[in-house]
Amino acid sequence: MCRNITTLRGLAPPATSEEIEAAARQYVRKVSGVQKTSAATEAAFEQAVALVAGATADLLATLPPRRTPPRGQPPLRRLASAAAGSAP
Repeated sequence: MCRNITTLRGLAPPATSEEIEAAARQYVRKVSGVQKTSAATEAAFEQAVALVAGATADLLATLPPRRTPPRGQPPLRRLASAAAGSAP
């Protein structure tokens, strides 16, 4: 269902709260069908993001370490790498 959500378990350094929230936000967008919140959807959407992010952080904290790192980097790290590479 959410093929574009990047694996966060096993990242070095570990996933940040911003990366966890970004993945949660992407998941909630996908399952809710809400791409842009309105006054009618914002509170429920943000509550769902907070709940999913919390559950994800708990999950990552309790799983054993991965034997191999994930194949890709989260989008926030890719953007940071690209920005660092283009800095003068």
